[in-house]
Amino acid sequence: MSVTRREFMQAIGLAAGSFALTPAALAKNLKPANLSRFEPKGNLTILHTTDSHAQLVPIYYREPDTNIGVGRNKGKPPHLTGTALLNYYGFKRGSLDAYSFTCDEYLPLAKEFGKMGGFAYIASLIKNIRSERPGKVLYIDTGDTLQGSATSMWTRGEDMVRVMNKLGCEAITGHWEFTYGEKRLLELIGMMNFPFIAQNVHEATWGDPIFKPYVIKTVNGVSIAIIGQAFPYTPIANPRRLIPDWSFGIQEENMQNVVDEVRSKKVDIVVVASHNGFDVDKKMVSRVKGIDVIMGGHTHDGLPRPVKVGNTLVIGSGCYGKFLSRLDLKVKGKRIVDYSYKLIPVMSNMIKPDREMEELIGEIRNPYKDKLNEVVGSTDDVLYRRGNLDGTFDELICDALVDHYDTDFAFSPGFRWGRTVLPGPVTADDVYSQTALTYPNTYKNSIRGKVVKDILEDITDNLFNLDPYKQQGGDIVRTKGLDFKIKVNGKMGGRIQDLKVRGEAIDFNREYTFTGWASVSVQKGPPVYDIVLDYIKKKKTIKVKLDRPELLF
Repeated sequence: MSVTRREFMQAIGLAAGSFALTPAALAKNLKPANLSRFEPKGNLTILHTTDSHAQLVPIYYREPDTNIGVGRNKGKPPHLTGTALLNYYGFKRGSLDAYSFTCDEYLPLAKEFGKMGGFAYIASLIKNIRSERPGKVLYIDTGDTLQGSATSMWTRGEDMVRVMNKLGCEAITGHWEFTYGEKRLLELIGMMNFPFIAQNVHEATWGDPIFKPYVIKTVNGVSIAIIGQAFPYTPIANPRRLIPDWSFGIQEENMQNVVDEVRSKKVDIVVVASHNGFDVDKKMVSRVKGIDVIMGGHTHDGLPRPVKVGNTLVIGSGCYGKFLSRLDLKVKGKRIVDYSYKLIPVMSNMIKPDREMEELIGEIRNPYKDKLNEVVGSTDDVLYRRGNLDGTFDELICDALVDHYDTDFAFSPGFRWGRTVLPGPVTADDVYSQTALTYPNTYKNSIRGKVVKDILEDITDNLFNLDPYKQQGGDIVRTKGLDFKIKVNGKMGGRIQDLKVRGEAIDFNREYTFTGWASVSVQKGPPVYDIVLDYIKKKKTIKVKLDRPELLF
């Protein structure tokens, strides 16, 4: 049975626009039986984006093949990938949902469905929903929005402030925003037409709040308290020197006090705009009472349905502009009595871009377009990062570092951000999407074998500690020249096994040379993006050998 473009757009609630899917995608997926209908409900709509990492234009972004949950979170969302995720949510292999939410059959589905995201397309969706629900819509963002692209690096975040102002964002919190430094972040906040909120950031000496802890908005007669929760481990995961006068933390007790304060003001519902990470959010709302909804961020989890913890809806809206969350609420008697939810995939081939936003993005990118669009080489492989273990783009970065510094091994951070590149041309823009940050300098140093193991133990505990409050960073550090096994369910000090350097058992007393980038301490080597760009130009065609740690359970 065929379906028209108009029928498709109506079925998934998108604005009618261009339609450029391949015939294979049309034949396989775009049938009425496979479409998710969204019926408006209640008296309030909350829209949410997060972790876009300043990706202004549509991109490819491969979801992880490995996302391990431990303890109570084992085998539960968001720790489902591939077939397990498809089975849990009842999605079909080869479907639009399979492409959006998993890495299964990624390359053929990417060729069929095309790129996702792009703020001109997000703007179109938001305008369409505001038109459909006049006076009933609230739009918030939960950070990692002002960093992650070449233009954000070169404008020091101003490009994304302009975009979020144009979108009509109504509140934001953050994490990577802090890496611009205290002074610059305050300058950026001064440019915003909306508040930056965080109940858990204080002056380090006296404890005074740096930002508003919350805002109260009235939408369609519904009074909503929006409480900000910035990334609690910013001074650990990022250079402390960039935010020397501010203190962070989960600050659970203070969160409860803020919830109690806004409840005393007779608000109808309490929403937390959080950058904790999904498992931390789940633990926090199990201990802090009175939160109705958490719009989460940090861990880049795109969940087709909210997870309910007690009476709280915990929502993961993905990353990189791939999705727009829509939560329709029926609020009555100061509580949520019913809701509908859809994590809308931002399929740029199916949505007409918003003209005004398209013009703004062009204005931002055009001064740099020749530099961004420079083809520096090509790849035979899909280049990607996201996942608990090494991705192929990480391998490329490590290869470039070892080639430049001639070391025994390399470290590269386990960041979650960075676009995917399909086989074919590699542009400078692609490289910057993996490396654009405010402390990009590389280094060469020496290290004793025992310290290498200690570092890896600390990093794996950061990911696999049974207490979500002790999971403080991204994915596992990426390496080149090191081989090891990880006992996931082991204890601190006993997870790293069979550690080797260049194929030989590590000598704990020997000094090894290593290289890396994005250090929390000051480094003076060339920026990592320059090294990677030069390496690709030299090699011309990239062929990556994926070399991952082995997981033991």
